[in-house]
Amino acid sequence: MTQTTVGGNKKKIMNALSITGLVVIFVAYMFPFAMVVINSLKQKRDIIKSPFSWLFTIKGLSFDNFIKAFVQMDFLNAFKNSLMVTVSATVLVTVLASMLAYYIVRRRNRVSQTIFALMVASMIIPFQAIMIPLVSIYGGTLGILNHRLTLIFMHTGFSMAMSVFMFHGFINGNIPIALEEAAYIDGCTHMQTFFGIVFPLLKPIISTMVILNALAFWNDFLLPSLVLIFDKQIERHKHKTLIPPFAGMNRRILRRRVPLVVLTVLLFFPAVYAQRHADIYYKLDESLPRDLPSIVSNEKLKDDFDM
Repeated sequence: MTQTTVGGNKKKIMNALSITGLVVIFVAYMFPFAMVVINSLKQKRDIIKSPFSWLFTIKGLSFDNFIKAFVQMDFLNAFKNSLMVTVSATVLVTVLASMLAYYIVRRRNRVSQTIFALMVASMIIPFQAIMIPLVSIYGGTLGILNHRLTLIFMHTGFSMAMSVFMFHGFINGNIPIALEEAAYIDGCTHMQTFFGIVFPLLKPIISTMVILNALAFWNDFLLPSLVLIFDKQIERHKHKTLIPPFAGMNRRILRRRVPLVVLTVLLFFPAVYAQRHADIYYKLDESLPRDLPSIVSNEKLKDDFDM
């Protein structure tokens, strides 16, 4: 009895220490975000005088700063462009990378293996090494910069290598070829087999890559700042996104714009959380026996139960 009590106390202590550690880490991570929001509601003199003070110790809170930031950065236009670029590039990367990875896994020949090796090798090349030639070719030679389609095309290309690598590993280890053989016997084409059989089974890796790629595209600063050129004649970015306009701002305006951008990213996570739990409930629902009423109504089985 004593050992059980001691073991129970140790478990309680470990749980309390774990919860305390998680709370400390959570506070440490959330403190900078909280200070950004708090300072965005202060006047300039209050930020300089007491940057770490809380709101109830400050007089003269103002929401006009958010309105000014909303207007000055052309938030709706920037949000629309960022959303279009992020969604388009994410969808293209997901579909194209999964198709290419499926081909590489199922067609083990020299061509597929060479393509896969080159894509994996390309991941070691830093973007900074090619950004100047990229801008000179697409801007000086082809003249197709300052457009959303160019940014979508570049985002898709730069993300293909890692996405193909991840899809390749998942398909190779988790998708049995027997399912595809059964589909071919039933008369399915290669496209029907992939989109009807294989692609729905890729939900776990698709969810992972969508989150990683979408956040990378949304938060990217360097590539949009190179592609979306500032037009001095009209004094604005025609196709600007949310992130590049932060360059060259003074700190006071920057504090007002950061919460607006952070809020749009935070709105993405409830949808992911809801989708995750919806998948769990769907799997649990599918695991329940569907033929239970027919078993109960079977007369022979009823007799066996009565015996």
